[in-house]
Amino acid sequence: MKELEKQLQEKQIKPTAMRLVVLDYLLKQTSAVSLTDMEVSLKKTDRVTLYRTVKTFEEHGLVHRVEDGTGVTKFALCQPDCTANGHHDLHIHFYCTNCKETHCLPRTHIPEIMLPDGYDRQEINLLVKGLCAACKK
Repeated sequence: MKELEKQLQEKQIKPTAMRLVVLDYLLKQTSAVSLTDMEVSLKKTDRVTLYRTVKTFEEHGLVHRVEDGTGVTKFALCQPDCTANGHHDLHIHFYCTNCKETHCLPRTHIPEIMLPDGYDRQEINLLVKGLCAACKK
């Protein structure tokens, strides 16, 4: 539990019981999860408190949103260099059309995208759809 508290404190997030439970849950996930997934898995949680916890995590650079085309926002842990000032984990997300899981591929970075003069990039989201390694077998 001390390690979880330390991770929250490094992101300037006050450790509370709910925040520790949610962080522990997210650390155990192998794919991005929705708020509904979290609510179902963490049975004794208040929906509003859970939402506020995830929002706090996102604002402090602990989690990032994943839009995978399903219409449901999912969340995954950020890379360590993300901060409250911005997310710096530009990477591809992979959505498996068979198992419906969305995975972060942090070692597969999004290539530099050159925009015309006058355009200012605020966010990049690249999603690849197909079969994950487990479903391909």
